[in-house]
Amino acid sequence: MVVAASSPLGELGSLFAAFDKDADGRISAAELRLCMRAALGEGVTAEDAEALVASVDADGDGLLDEGEFARLVRAEAEGEERRRGLEAAFRMYAVEGEGRITPASLKRMLSRLGARREVDDCRAMIRRFDLDGDGVLSFHEFEIMMSS
Repeated sequence: MVVAASSPLGELGSLFAAFDKDADGRISAAELRLCMRAALGEGVTAEDAEALVASVDADGDGLLDEGEFARLVRAEAEGEERRRGLEAAFRMYAVEGEGRITPASLKRMLSRLGARREVDDCRAMIRRFDLDGDGVLSFHEFEIMMSS
């Protein structure tokens, strides 16, 4: 099946057609990888491209049809939106200009939200997700904490 730009998915159909380099109606992990590098400037490993395909490959053929591709694009957009929200929340808690959440900055933000905590309580909260043991939370650690 060749997907035309007049696809029921509109712009996604056009994007699908652009990614479907051999016009067979399916996008392989290799095609996905090639197009992501060209269109987005993002180098994606073969393993990551295969994992992306597998994450939405409903029929298990190792290829994306138009519907599966649409699900992948939507999932990626939702993930990006979630990440932007987490970044905004992180900035609220983080020490300004330092890009990290300290026990004092956590205490200050919790206090603004009406939750009174002592610095030692905040230190204990941070310790639970402080993967590198530096006593503060980086964005990566905050992201993990918010996913728990």
